[in-house]
Amino acid sequence: MAADDKTFVDYYEMLRVSPGAELESIQRVHRALAARYHPDNKETGNIERFLKVNEAFKILSDPEKRKDFDSSYKSRKENPLPVFLTKEFTEGVDGEINRRIGLLSLLYTQRRVNQILPALSVLEIEQMMSIPREHLQFTVWYLKSKRYIAQDDRSSLMITAEGIDFLETNLPEHKTMHKLLEAADLGESRQQQVAAIAENGAGDALDMPSLR
Repeated sequence: MAADDKTFVDYYEMLRVSPGAELESIQRVHRALAARYHPDNKETGNIERFLKVNEAFKILSDPEKRKDFDSSYKSRKENPLPVFLTKEFTEGVDGEINRRIGLLSLLYTQRRVNQILPALSVLEIEQMMSIPREHLQFTVWYLKSKRYIAQDDRSSLMITAEGIDFLETNLPEHKTMHKLLEAADLGESRQQQVAAIAENGAGDALDMPSLR
C-alpha cells in the first residue's frame, strides 16, 4: 500500500464499518453496497463507488492486507484534519462558531461509521481538530446545553438525535464541512478531502448565524 497520504483511502469509512468490525459484518455490508452501486443497477448504480467498495472489501477481508492497512490507518488518524488548521477554526468569534459545526460533523461521522462505539474521547477530538481541550470547553458546553451532544459513561462525546437533525438541516449552508463529509463518505484521504473543499476557497460559507 502506498505510504503517500494522497493515495490513502479510508476503507472503514467507505464501507461505514468500525475498525473492529468482524469479517461477517464486512461481507454483509459489502454485498449490500456492491448491489447498490453495481453499474447494472439503473436506480443507484455508480461505477466509481462500485470499484472503491470492491477495493475496500479486498483489503479488509484479507488478514495480512488488513493488518498493513490498519498500521497506516492508525498513523493517519492520530494526525489533525488539515481543515481545522485554518484560521477560520482558530480565530475570534467566527472561529468558535465554526468549531461547533466542525465538532458536530466529526461526531456525526463517528456515529454513522461505528454504531457500537459512536463516541469520540476528548483526546481524539483534540488530535483530529488540533485544538487543546481548554479551547474546546466553551464549544462543548454550548453544544451540550443545546442538547446537540451528550457524554457516555466514559465521558466521551457523541452526537444526539437533536444534533443530527440540526446538522443535516444546516450543513448545506456550511460548504466547507459539507464538502469534507462528502469526501469522507468516499473514504478519501485527508489531503484529498482538503483538495475537495479547496474549490470553494478556505473561507466560503463558514459563517453560520444559526449557530450563534
